[in-house]
Amino acid sequence: MHASGAFVPGLYLLDQHVLQSGIVTWRLVQALAVGGLIVTAILEAARLYAGFDHVIYQRLTREYEQEKVAGYALYVLSSTIVVLVFDPQIAVPALLMLMLGDPVSGILAGDELRLIKRPRVLVGMFVVCLALAYPFVSPLAAILGALGAMVADGVKLTVGDYIVDDNLTIPILSAVVMRAVLAV
Repeated sequence: MHASGAFVPGLYLLDQHVLQSGIVTWRLVQALAVGGLIVTAILEAARLYAGFDHVIYQRLTREYEQEKVAGYALYVLSSTIVVLVFDPQIAVPALLMLMLGDPVSGILAGDELRLIKRPRVLVGMFVVCLALAYPFVSPLAAILGALGAMVADGVKLTVGDYIVDDNLTIPILSAVVMRAVLAV
């Protein structure tokens, strides 16, 4: 599911750098993100407050998300924020870190839930995110952005009894770090 989200930034990159048709503009990507967020918000509200229970929710939600906003909704929310706030140079690698880096981390971690992920998982996430960011930003911004994504993915943040899902933090933290580095 995570990787399927890479279709939109991938299509944008394909159009910008290969096809050069001008059809898949950043404005279109932003519009798709906002539309996706609206649909997701409606579905999530129906799931949480109206008892809408579809079989797909069993695949998209974890046990601890049954009564809380699910990770897939946070994925869409953070992606939309990044697409609206940052330019494509920053937003695209930040999105790819979530959409491609996070699933690699999940594969490396298996079903294990830890406060801090094992070193091989952290290194795997860092290397994948560095490779994803390197074509878009300076080497220092790529390194620090990948480090931000690795920390967001590898350290479980909790607020009260709520686990802050890395689907929310990975793209936002990596984008903020990369933007800060490029601004200096």
